[in-house]
Amino acid sequence: MLRIIVGVRDRDSLRRAVPMVRRIFVVLRPRSGEPMDQSGQSESDRGQEPVSHGTNHQATDADWSRFRRQMPVAERWAYFDHAAVAPLPAPAVGAIRLWVESASCNGVTEWSQWQESLSAVRQLASEWLNVSSREIALVRNTTEGIGLIAEGFPWEAGDNVVTLASEFPSNLYPWQNLASRGVETRLVPTDLEQVDLNRLESACDERTRLVSVSWVGYATGFRLDLAQVAEIAHRRGARLFVDAIQGAGVWPLDLQRVPVDFLAFDGHKWMLGPEGAGVLFIREEQLTRLRPLNVGWNSVKTAGDFSQQGVRLKDSAARYEGGTMPVPGFVGLAASWRLLQEYGVERLSSRLKQVTDQLVERLNRETPACVVSCRQSPHFSGIVSCDVPGGCSQRLREYCRERQVVVNCRGGRLRLSPHVYTNLADIDRIVEILRDFPFQRRRDSDHDNKSGCSGCS
Repeated sequence: MLRIIVGVRDRDSLRRAVPMVRRIFVVLRPRSGEPMDQSGQSESDRGQEPVSHGTNHQATDADWSRFRRQMPVAERWAYFDHAAVAPLPAPAVGAIRLWVESASCNGVTEWSQWQESLSAVRQLASEWLNVSSREIALVRNTTEGIGLIAEGFPWEAGDNVVTLASEFPSNLYPWQNLASRGVETRLVPTDLEQVDLNRLESACDERTRLVSVSWVGYATGFRLDLAQVAEIAHRRGARLFVDAIQGAGVWPLDLQRVPVDFLAFDGHKWMLGPEGAGVLFIREEQLTRLRPLNVGWNSVKTAGDFSQQGVRLKDSAARYEGGTMPVPGFVGLAASWRLLQEYGVERLSSRLKQVTDQLVERLNRETPACVVSCRQSPHFSGIVSCDVPGGCSQRLREYCRERQVVVNCRGGRLRLSPHVYTNLADIDRIVEILRDFPFQRRRDSDHDNKSGCSGCS
């Protein structure tokens, strides 16, 4: 590990030292020469070769072990709660610390570099989604992105929006809040978050203006085929909005092939970023359809020239970035995203499938847990939901925490959400806990009665 130690005697010395430290802050500048992560560690310093980007290269166990060493949380916890709030990797921690030091010692003199970090996130988002950076706006969270579409869409009384009954509240309440404007929200029933696409289409009519779905369900992790949903929405003359937070970063999504109209996510789950930094995608031809909201000094073409009068909005999605942005969050997100990008989304998704397959096999074979998540392609995800005797309880969560294992409960079920750095030792720990926990109504036959443990209908 490369450690930079700067000796300073007074404030002037510290002020002179910070620009030197900032030169390793690659979140703010394109990388060149020897790769160096945002914590100031080069590949040679870590004693490992970088992940090969060759088309035929498969990431090795050593590659994933190197990833794991970037996750300080792994030193203590077996962390199975990335579907809630993820821990930060070392590169994000280092980047945020350097930003704090820079802001403390240099103040506004570093403002242009801060703006470069925002541009970096837009570029990373455009590369992952295969879209233009002009179609990317930075938002604080998924809820904000959904609200900008819900409140900016040109609704008329009598219109309706179609969504799923199992949606997370952030992808439900904004639509239901439109009732005062005469807009109906239609809920399509689901079973373990799985929806019959024929029922989805039947819920649409000539007044359906928008279909809104989550790419990956938050409770059981069912992953929708977005191409099929887009085809249905567009066939019925509606636009498609996607909440992508439970899949962003670890599953591939090419919006040139999948014609989603609007999409939002933030980075504090599978992307391993801090809370308060997210992305909104607005397909370019839809931009003028929306009523601009949160218009401010940064929404206009003359942003920064405060002598200008009149509203001349940017002709990109950045018009929604009306004011000062939460820069530290985006600095951290850029660093985390670059760590993921180093491995590539195809390798990440393959590894996450491998980890969850191992977890599911052990749960069903060795514990009273009954996995209900669909594991068939293309509907599997990083979320593994299971029934446990007596239901998932606060007592079970606390029992796990006392043993340094982090889990969660959703819909009365145990929800486990590992990541690519999860290893067999982590799986051993949760399996041991579920074998030993004094579940209510636990029966000796629980291990044998697993015929209903299939989450795919």
